[in-house]
Parts: sequence; structure tokens; C-alpha cells
Amino acid sequence: MVQRLSVEEFLLKSKGKTIIDVRSPKEFLHAHIPNAISLPLFSDDERAEVGTAYKQKGREEAMMIGLKHYGANMQRIISGIKDASNPKELYVHCWRGGMRSGVVSWMLDLFGYKVFILEKGYKSFRHLVLTQFEKKYPLQILGGRTGSAKTLVLKELQKKNQQVIDLEGLANHKGSAFGALGEAPPPSQEQFENFLAIELLNCDSSKPIWLEDESQRIGWVNVPNNMWAQMREAKVFYLDVPFDERLKYIVENYGVFNVEHLKDATNRISQKLGGLNTKLTLQFLEEKNFTEAFRILLHYYDKFYDRATDKREVSSVKKISCEEISPEKNTEKIFTKIKNS
Repeated sequence: MVQRLSVEEFLLKSKGKTIIDVRSPKEFLHAHIPNAISLPLFSDDERAEVGTAYKQKGREEAMMIGLKHYGANMQRIISGIKDASNPKELYVHCWRGGMRSGVVSWMLDLFGYKVFILEKGYKSFRHLVLTQFEKKYPLQILGGRTGSAKTLVLKELQKKNQQVIDLEGLANHKGSAFGALGEAPPPSQEQFENFLAIELLNCDSSKPIWLEDESQRIGWVNVPNNMWAQMREAKVFYLDVPFDERLKYIVENYGVFNVEHLKDATNRISQKLGGLNTKLTLQFLEEKNFTEAFRILLHYYDKFYDRATDKREVSSVKKISCEEISPEKNTEKIFTKIKNS
């Protein structure tokens, strides 16, 4: 028998199980519940056809058109489930938890699956997502100028059983004009919010949650306003790494990319970088003199980052002197700073 679950129950019970999104491919591509698979009841064109009929000719005509596509599409859905796995439980949703999830779940039930429907559909999930950003969290921010290997330190913190949310990882972007290099295509703003909300839901809000110090905009997405405000008010553990160490790290990590792509990224910040610095940087990149090119760029980003840090309460920034890029050593320095604070 098909059961309906609230969004909280649905997310809890579906962990490690198969979540089936029966919305159209376009709806799924725009944003979806993380880890869901797309098995649409209707294609984008079919959904448009049904919707047009509903508006122009009424519900009954729309249902008749839907039935025309139903049989073949249900065969595809059943095959898709068998290809993905052979689960005992299936978790199904559409947009509002109405007809699409209802008819799919009915058929899956006939095939012997134990089926759960998300009450009020993806719409209820989005409501839950947005409410997560209104809550208060015990945030701790990992700071430091560009090239301080903050992402590697976050990973080390995670190894030490600390709660970590990698915002750049969720955004598929490292934050600077060069941040898209080597990354997968970015998510939509809505999908980024979905990823972030699930991460927050999976955290214990009684324990610290580590985030990297970021601008509100990370590539093509924005940190939700309330979360961003909390990040700006939180305590910052600032890795103070020498310039030459950071420069070496940047050259090693960014000097591997296509020179034309590096030049394109430089041109995107040319107005702020300045005419002479832009010209010199492009020249050094053309010569593959990455050390001198990134020396100019690193000075630029240091000024940018320092201005943002200066806007924080001085007492909230805990500077940690780091002699080198060493995630293990610098993580231990953070723990020492916390212990002595």
C-alpha cells in the first residue's frame, strides 16, 4: 500500500534508498532533491501538451492526453528502476504530490514495490530548504588569504571528525575569477540551496560547523542572505601563511591550466587589476612565466581579501601563524588556538 510522508519523514526514511523524481526532465535539470534520480512521467514536450490542454480544454481532456503517453512511459520508468537497482522501497515525488506521483506510485505498488510519496511534493521540500537558512548555527569560519590551502585544511578538519560544509565544492567554483577552471558545470541557484540545506540538515546544530571564508557570491551562485550574515558575524580562524609559500601553492595548482583560459580569467578582472598589471600578467602568461604572473594576481587578491577582513570585528579574527602549506600542521595549530582561546 502506498504511504504518504511529510518532507521530514521522507528525507529521513529515504537515506540510502532510491528517490524517484517523476517531474519533467527540464524541471529536474533546473533543481532537484540531492541524490534523486530522474524518471519522468512525461517528457518536456508531453508535459507542455498536457498543460496546454488543461488550460484550454479542461482537466478531463488533459487526463486523456496524459493517458495516451502513460503506458509507454511507465514501461520506461519500471525499466529505469530495474537498471538502477532492485530496491524494496521506493520514494516518489512530483511537484505538488498530486497526479503524477500518484499514478506512478499506484503502478509501482502493483509491481510489488513498497512505495512512499512525498506529501505536497518537491514544493514542500523547497519550503523546508528555505527555512534552514533562517535558523541559527554555531558557525566557525576558516580564513586566510588566497593560496592558504583552506580547502585542504577543511578536509583535514573533516578527517578529525569536525563538521565541515565545503561551499566551493557545492558551487563547483573556487571563488575567484579563476575559480571555474577544472570544475564541473555550476548548479543553478536553487540547486546550490538544495545542496546546502541538506548539508545543514545533516549537521548536529549543537556542535561547531566549519565553513570557508567566502564572498557572498561564489562563481554563479549566492550564499543565502541570512547564512551570509551569520558567516560575517562568526569567529574566524585566520591562517597567516607567508606570501612566497602561497605563491608556490598557487603556481602548482593553477599553472597546469590552459594559458588561454588563464588569460581570459585575467581579462575579466582587468578593470580592477589595472592596465599595467593586466598587460604584465598577460605577457607573463604568454611566456608561461607563471610565478611572475601569479605574483601580480596574488597581490591583487590579497588587497581584496584584506579589505573584507578589515570589515569584521577585530576580536572575532583569530590569526594563526603558519610557516608553510601543511594541512596537517595547520589544522593542529587551529586546535591549539581553540584550546587556548
